Amino acid sequence: MTDEKNKAAAKAAEAVEAEAETVSADAPTEIELTEDELQALCRDRICPQCPVGAEAEDVRLRSLAELDNARKRMEKEKNDFRKYATEKVLADLLPVVDNLDLALMHTPEAEACKNFVMGVDMTRKAFLDMLANNGLVPVGEVGEEFTPERHEAMGQDERDDIDEGLVTQVVQRGYLLNGRLLRPAKTMVSKKPE
Repeated sequence: MTDEKNKAAAKAAEAVEAEAETVSADAPTEIELTEDELQALCRDRICPQCPVGAEAEDVRLRSLAELDNARKRMEKEKNDFRKYATEKVLADLLPVVDNLDLALMHTPEAEACKNFVMGVDMTRKAFLDMLANNGLVPVGEVGEEFTPERHEAMGQDERDDIDEGLVTQVVQRGYLLNGRLLRPAKTMVSKKPE
């Protein structure tokens, strides 16, 4: 098909040159070309007014833009995969941290348990450091403002001594993984008495 178009373009170019040689410089010239010959000539020369050339340039630019968008999308997906690949493992480790917190909260003050409690506390701190090195950040502190994006209200505390809508107790700490909420903090929220 392209050979035929090339032949048609070559014929058209030859016809134009032959007509130009035979017609004198003073006589007005008018060349008769078929639609196929005109398009073939236009494609060869790609004149600025030709809609075929403009259409081809538009298709080329759209294809380049689509390719660039696909490359950017793949790069973003790859970065997100790297960033959140550990999400499942870290979520499975959170109950271990919760149990260490509970163990420290309910330890007796007896002198005989002092070394045991210190060992549990050191284990908890080492574990939290390892989680922080992997992008895990704790969420939920007493006194901070309750936000539904990061907190889950377990109940309300009626209190006069603090403003309404503040966290009064953290039942279970929440965590962010690289800025994305992994688990909301379960909290009690202050409320003015009625």
